[in-house]
Amino acid sequence: MPTLSTSQYNTGIPSQNKKHVDIPSYLKHLKPSVFRDGDLVLGGFLPLYHLAQEASVFPRPSTLPEYYTKVPQRWFWKNYQYALAFHFAIEEINKDSHLLPNLSLGYHIYNAFHNNRRTLENSLMWLSGGNEILPNYKCTMQDKSVAIIAGTTLAFSVEIEALLELYKTPHITYGPFDPMLNDKDQFPSLYQLAAKDNFLAHAMISLLLHFGWTWVSLYISDDMKGEQFLQILKAEMVKEGICVALTEKLPTTRTIYGPREITSITRIRVSSANVHILYGEVGSLIIMDISSEHFLVMGKVWIMTSKWDIVVYEMDHMLHSFHGSFSLSPHKKEIPGFKNFLKTVKPSQYPEDFYFSILWLYSFDCLPAVSLFGKVGVCHPNASLEFMPGNIDIMTISDSSHHIYNAVYTVAHVLHEMLLQKIEMGSPGTSDQPKVLPWQLHPFLRKIQFTSSAGDHISLDEKINSVVQYDVQNIVNFPAGLGLMIKVGEFVCRSPLNQELIIKKEMIEWPIGFIQTPQSVCSQSCGPGFWKIPQEGRPVCCFICDLCPEGYISNQTDTVQCIQCPTHEYPSNEKNRCLPKVITFLAFEDSVGMALTCAALGFSLITAAILGVFVKHRDTPIVKANNRTLSYILLISLLLCFLCSLLFIGHPNTTTCTLQQTMFALVFTMAVSTILAKTITVILAFKAMKPGRTMRWFLISGASNSIIPICSFIQLILCGIWLGTFPPFIDMDIHMEHGHIIITCNTGSVTAFYSVLGYLGSLALTSFIVAFLARKLPDTFNEAKFLTFSMVVFCSVWLTFLPVYHSTKGKIMVAVEVFSILASSAGLLGCIFTPKCYIILIRPDKNSWKGLKNTIASRENRHTEGLTHKSLSRICHH
Repeated sequence: MPTLSTSQYNTGIPSQNKKHVDIPSYLKHLKPSVFRDGDLVLGGFLPLYHLAQEASVFPRPSTLPEYYTKVPQRWFWKNYQYALAFHFAIEEINKDSHLLPNLSLGYHIYNAFHNNRRTLENSLMWLSGGNEILPNYKCTMQDKSVAIIAGTTLAFSVEIEALLELYKTPHITYGPFDPMLNDKDQFPSLYQLAAKDNFLAHAMISLLLHFGWTWVSLYISDDMKGEQFLQILKAEMVKEGICVALTEKLPTTRTIYGPREITSITRIRVSSANVHILYGEVGSLIIMDISSEHFLVMGKVWIMTSKWDIVVYEMDHMLHSFHGSFSLSPHKKEIPGFKNFLKTVKPSQYPEDFYFSILWLYSFDCLPAVSLFGKVGVCHPNASLEFMPGNIDIMTISDSSHHIYNAVYTVAHVLHEMLLQKIEMGSPGTSDQPKVLPWQLHPFLRKIQFTSSAGDHISLDEKINSVVQYDVQNIVNFPAGLGLMIKVGEFVCRSPLNQELIIKKEMIEWPIGFIQTPQSVCSQSCGPGFWKIPQEGRPVCCFICDLCPEGYISNQTDTVQCIQCPTHEYPSNEKNRCLPKVITFLAFEDSVGMALTCAALGFSLITAAILGVFVKHRDTPIVKANNRTLSYILLISLLLCFLCSLLFIGHPNTTTCTLQQTMFALVFTMAVSTILAKTITVILAFKAMKPGRTMRWFLISGASNSIIPICSFIQLILCGIWLGTFPPFIDMDIHMEHGHIIITCNTGSVTAFYSVLGYLGSLALTSFIVAFLARKLPDTFNEAKFLTFSMVVFCSVWLTFLPVYHSTKGKIMVAVEVFSILASSAGLLGCIFTPKCYIILIRPDKNSWKGLKNTIASRENRHTEGLTHKSLSRICHH
């Protein structure tokens, strides 16, 4: 702690004012206590100053007792409001004609040292009744003290309670509620006026959640109360997913802080958490005061308990580390008339109170007449506690001042009820000067209940006394050390499940370095579309963000599990919402579907036109060659092939799905078997030229034509088995194409499907082989070669189809199949019938008997063997 000059300790006033003050002249007025007489007296122990650790540092005037050389090392002027609350309450009670009429209350105020080596010093002095410590002796003729109001800290309360309990003196504490002091077996004469902070941890957690702070450092006093609060707070933090970055224990009674404590404070700077929770008694908070003076820490938000105002208001430097922080204090109502009392009270009203005189002298460099030290300087007419220096705020009512005011009234009401009871019972001496023994107050203190002038319900029964509402105050530091605590919200807890936090963000002043709400997280939040993956060995608040898997979304921040989209929906590109899938199929309206439809209809018309040409020229040699009937059957089959492709276009239904593959298989089987029949017919024509051969019978009987019904019947049986066991059906593929539901026709039985295709493929391969073997036969119109070419095209198309079909998906797959049907059918149509149509329509001179004879003659010149007119007539006839 910084050391001030001796003169500053002695006077407590700024050095520029020392010329107005004769130090020895007012030191002689210093006393251990402030006393005002009354019929009954209340004792009070208030933390107003610290003494220097070594009295030998200060020169001791020979005329002064040793006590007065132990001058204050530091004044806590904010705490003088406690004494003023004491004065105000006693004045009100003494003026009240209904409360303790004809009796006056006095007070005996001592300084409460925050040092366990000096705790009992003033309490023994109070028991002795004078200004010297005389254990077991009472130096007053009549003991008027009835109760003690004391105890800002647990340590102080425990120390003096051990002494007060010897005399059964009631001890009312005005500090925060402490569960340890609630043990009536150990502290039967101690009463806590403050309500239990049952929901303080809930209030802090609600504040953290409100601002999204999940990474927090904890600074807790190293005592039982701090440990209990730490356990409750950590349990609540775990429930809400808030993690602890650092936990530091603060000493409670030490007044000299070594390197270990200072080193622990330096961790604040490097802490990754931007939010720190500070909980403890005044003694443990002083070390934080030291840190703010020696280690200015910026960019940290502190959340503190109400007792922190004792330290915060003593900051006398321009900036401090707690600017922009929050303080949670039990909600309290205004004490009627108290603020006006603070504005108008003067030291002359309490000449026995040397604390008041020193404070006034320290602040205004003057003293009015009739004060303890006499008149010093000339005071400004407007001099008032309202205009104190910025680092001393007397006007903001602290929790302890509020409790002291209520504690005085509590004792007054207890005395009033006790005296009324004595009067009713006719006890002697009650009408004159009542004799009140401290132990007699206990039965009344245990059951006292009343409503104060401030509207507070006062009860010392801890079972019903609990804080349910907290004020959220923002600590704001102004230049010249002026600090204010501005209420920015409140927390109301009606039950553990019914909590409400109201914060006015526009009123909050954040620490320097933040222009908006600070963040305090171990890992940045995972936005929609991402999910949290915990990091092994680290708290749950430390995680990495990863994009949701395929088919999953997250529409909230920091989700721990992605949500799978329904089957009819798909994730957006950002994976933060599910979008309805587009139902897709090869529709007639699509550009591809329209092109294939036009191609199918166009080829159908061309096939029908060729069929018409062949029917019209049915008696010409070129039509009659290679069996006219087979040509008709092939053209009709090809026409059906073109038309069956339309079954694959449009919205699939049960009928189209059933007909698609079966019609395709049957009509192509008919077409390929017809080509096989035509090829065999050509072969038979040449094999049957010699009379008497068996082949001749096959040619004359037209046995080759029976190939078509036989092959078609076999395919029909296969299709019948397929439809009878596991027929095709409508299927929706939701995975094949992103964002689409593809409606397709499922083939049903894969075995039946490949059996049908295998049979068709084997038939096509047979036709190709037979046509290939017959390609060099000297056919008049070269039909054997044309059949070979057509089967080459057919097989090439379907061999190419297989890999392309399996490499595509969706409606493109269907389009590939339709294209293959059209391409293979067009190949057969073009290779077989285009040359014949060319001769029929363009070169009719070759489509006559004379033309045929010229052709035969020219061939005979080129070949040693050819067709005779008779064999040609036979071929054309059959």
